[in-house]
Amino acid sequence: MLNTLAVANYRSTRSLVVSLGRLNLITGANGSGKSNLYRSLRLLAETASGGVVAALAGEGGLSSALWAGPERLSERMRAGDVPVQGGVRQEAVGLKLGFAGDDFGYAMDLGFPSPTGAPTAFSLDPEFKREAIWSGPFLRSSNLLIDRRGPLARVREGRQWRTVAGHLSAFESLFTQVADPERAPEAIRVRETIHAWRFYDHFRSDRHAPARQAQLGTRTVMLGHDGADLASAWQTIREIGDPLALDAAVDDAFPGAKVDIAINDGRFTLMFSQHGLLRPLSAMELSDGTLRYLLWIAALHTPRPPPLMVLNEPETSLHPDLLPALARLVVHAATRSQVWVVSHAPRLIAALEESPDCQSIALEKDLSQTRVVGQRALDEPAWHWPER
Repeated sequence: MLNTLAVANYRSTRSLVVSLGRLNLITGANGSGKSNLYRSLRLLAETASGGVVAALAGEGGLSSALWAGPERLSERMRAGDVPVQGGVRQEAVGLKLGFAGDDFGYAMDLGFPSPTGAPTAFSLDPEFKREAIWSGPFLRSSNLLIDRRGPLARVREGRQWRTVAGHLSAFESLFTQVADPERAPEAIRVRETIHAWRFYDHFRSDRHAPARQAQLGTRTVMLGHDGADLASAWQTIREIGDPLALDAAVDDAFPGAKVDIAINDGRFTLMFSQHGLLRPLSAMELSDGTLRYLLWIAALHTPRPPPLMVLNEPETSLHPDLLPALARLVVHAATRSQVWVVSHAPRLIAALEESPDCQSIALEKDLSQTRVVGQRALDEPAWHWPER
């Protein structure tokens, strides 16, 4: 489980360190930085598959993703006594992301290429300046296990250090270059944990949505990001998961309703039966809200719970009367996975906050930078970034 998330210089998040629990609810007004915090976690997940540079390119590049305000915000700027303005930089420009978990922690520092480097047409690609993996709640020199500085990576062996790579590619993470069961087993452990994180962001429900189409059925232990394998995932839960919980979730939201899977020449189609109808409805005939809710049921009842499940605005297209049932789904899922929910639906927020395991993280803007409401400097969890 992740205990701490740290972000620095990413869009509206100039510097943020938050503690996490089993069920985390991210709230705040429009423009407070909820989406930026969510995107920073997705960006962190891209390191495990080597996609962080491409992901940043999709956001307009590193220069677009960096915090656009001054390096320091003085008290006089906050009070409005002097205008907000920049000064001479004291630190190198860098986008920093990291987390600390029950066993290991990881942090990375992305920056611009050195102007003295070899000529290249890819001068806007960010480089990994530092990466670190450690054990314990925060980074210290005594618990650092893997240290990557530029092209050099070394691994701790007792009280000594062993160099495992001396010419790492600057635009790739150590996870794709030194994750070796003998040389760096901790890198494999952290990489596979990050790989297992699951993100669900706005299931499509239009008439051409993948979830509405009949699909060739294969065993699906975890619903895909786009929900195309809904029928296969549903049947898999029935066979190797918890079918009673699955049926109870349907009945909780749609009393008396039932879901079956029709199979025709190996193609699976979800069929929805409801009291008062003479025939079941196929996924193609369902309303947007009903289809989305069935997708959430399948996602949250996976037979193979991921270590972290992130739900971005799951209330989209759902009727307010379904939100208490959705909250019960999420709370149930949080008994098997760590769950992160980003929402601005008051009814869903209120229902989730009734759970004793729910940790609410309310965000606000202070001079355009995202901060946690009520969090002071001494309230932040202990955190140290690896120095360049």
